[in-house]
Amino acid sequence: MTYEEIVASVKAAYADIDASQISEHVAFQFNVTGEGEGAFYVEIKDGKVNVEPYEYYDRDILVTANADTVMGLVNGKIDPVKAYLIGRLKAEGDLGKAALLKQIAKKAD
Repeated sequence: MTYEEIVASVKAAYADIDASQISEHVAFQFNVTGEGEGAFYVEIKDGKVNVEPYEYYDRDILVTANADTVMGLVNGKIDPVKAYLIGRLKAEGDLGKAALLKQIAKKAD
């Protein structure tokens, strides 16, 4: 996948997500490594999930992983905590908020 395809896929996956149960503002920056390398962010604000192809300097969490792992997180196929523990992704920042990724993950079909 190219960087543009990754960002478009994440945007599409989160387009119809209801995040109204998350009352706090949370910003995740994803640094994709390997194929499709680049940075984008996922922001939860006012019950909505926004995805933009930019770095987010005031982020809560920085996640670094390859494209397959990022897409697995987005699609709900990969548990973020397990992926962190086995080294599939690196995370810096408020790791307690990483569980919010599970809440907004699109459930795998």
